[in-house]
Amino acid sequence: MTLPLELQEKLNNLAHALIDQKKARVIVPAQDQSTGFWFGGGNMIESAEGDLYLVGRYRNFGDSRTGIGAGERGLELSIFQSSDQGDSFEKILKWSKADLNVGETPVLSIEGSALRWTDQGVELLVSTEKDNIGYPQEVEGFLKPGTGVWTIDSIKADSVERLKNASVTPFLSSQEPNWLHVKDPFVYSNPQSGSTVFCCTHPFNWASSNTAFVDPEGTLVSDFFPRGMSWDVAMTRGTALLDVPMVGAFEEIDATLVFYDGGECVRDLDQHKEAVTRPRGYSCEELGGLAFFSDGDLSQIHRISRHFPSFISPYGTGCSRYVDVFPTSRGLIATWQQSQDDGSQPLVMNILSNAEVESILA
Repeated sequence: MTLPLELQEKLNNLAHALIDQKKARVIVPAQDQSTGFWFGGGNMIESAEGDLYLVGRYRNFGDSRTGIGAGERGLELSIFQSSDQGDSFEKILKWSKADLNVGETPVLSIEGSALRWTDQGVELLVSTEKDNIGYPQEVEGFLKPGTGVWTIDSIKADSVERLKNASVTPFLSSQEPNWLHVKDPFVYSNPQSGSTVFCCTHPFNWASSNTAFVDPEGTLVSDFFPRGMSWDVAMTRGTALLDVPMVGAFEEIDATLVFYDGGECVRDLDQHKEAVTRPRGYSCEELGGLAFFSDGDLSQIHRISRHFPSFISPYGTGCSRYVDVFPTSRGLIATWQQSQDDGSQPLVMNILSNAEVESILA
């Protein structure tokens, strides 16, 4: 079911007030203020005591294809803690690539991750590029020397602090050529549907970036959110779902916002010098998109960002990606990677109070 245009406009206003590029402040800087350096690709959760935990990975300029694990690229997974509701964050845990090795599949690069509470404690999902997995026989020639396959692993413990010494076990992988690489997990929790893991997929030839989720039977569902027709024709990578607070005009409406990363091309392409120039979005420099669905029906996702991206950094390349939104008693907390004029992508944060949310949705 779609929504009347006036309600869609309220959703758009809510999302832009939340992903406010000018009000956002840096909470985790990249390790260097230059191109190819960033921190993010994770999410935030809150403990019963009110502490916030933030997970993400540091990426440094470099390419692990220079040798098995030799390059820097995705070099560290980290967890930060805030005891003052997001005013400050302190790093409490970190993992190197070697720390995340599983059996005979050494990690070449660390990518997106997600934390979630469980009945037994906490689970950390982390995606990594691994060696010694290989491509299926029908496409094995497309595996470039020195590269690997992206899969998602799980680390479980009875507390966040004990994750560091817990074992790393496989969670999700694929041998289907059209979604051979699975990475960038994020978690959507809903009182009716429970906890669902979403992720990004890439085909064997890395020609696109797509969204999938794991159904209750453990099957990867990858056909519910197709790529767009214009600015997001090459990439539609979901990063967060937010159930719209049921207040104001939405008091009796069950709607969910979908934040996603998009791009017009996988690799940066030259633009015509006499044509309209704009941020086009490409791999590692994606732009932000917005969509929604109603009544929990994932098969009917409606784009708000139909012709153009919704979220563009006013700095650098315009990259604005890996949005995570976390509801707290204080309001909605959004984090995302934001391009800077120096080329880096630190993790930035903005908080929208409950009063502001109610005013926008009135």
